[in-house]
Amino acid sequence: MYPLVKRAHVLGVAVASRKRADSLMWGGVLALHTRIEQELAKRLQREHGLGLSDYRALSMLAAAKDGELRMQNLAESIGLNQSSVTRLVARLEHAGLTRRDICANDRRGIYSVITERGRERQAAAEPSYLAALGATLDAAADDDELAGLVRKLRS
Repeated sequence: MYPLVKRAHVLGVAVASRKRADSLMWGGVLALHTRIEQELAKRLQREHGLGLSDYRALSMLAAAKDGELRMQNLAESIGLNQSSVTRLVARLEHAGLTRRDICANDRRGIYSVITERGRERQAAAEPSYLAALGATLDAAADDDELAGLVRKLRS
């Protein structure tokens, strides 16, 4: 075999191997993500009556300057589309955890603002969220297929 052909063949195998490794790694990330999301959702619902998206929205608002975010920014920060975040915020408003406010500079802009009750609910749920996250990562660290990924994430 000519050297360039041989090299191209070896590189082709290396690229194919890399793509396969990337696919396997991504599968591990998705498996870990799914496991974590399920455990977080169960714990938050059972212990605090909050959905995972509810908790994430409250956490983002609690951490934001003045406890408010434009609806579009809130949607982007928790990975929801505009329609879904509108329904989410409506539920949170109905529960007294947030309120809406119109942007003073741009009357078209709408902010979601966390209420004191929303801050209390988020603060009460945070220890459960962190405990569930830690416990799920610990369990995944004992899983032969996920242990290496968990080690890398925690390093």
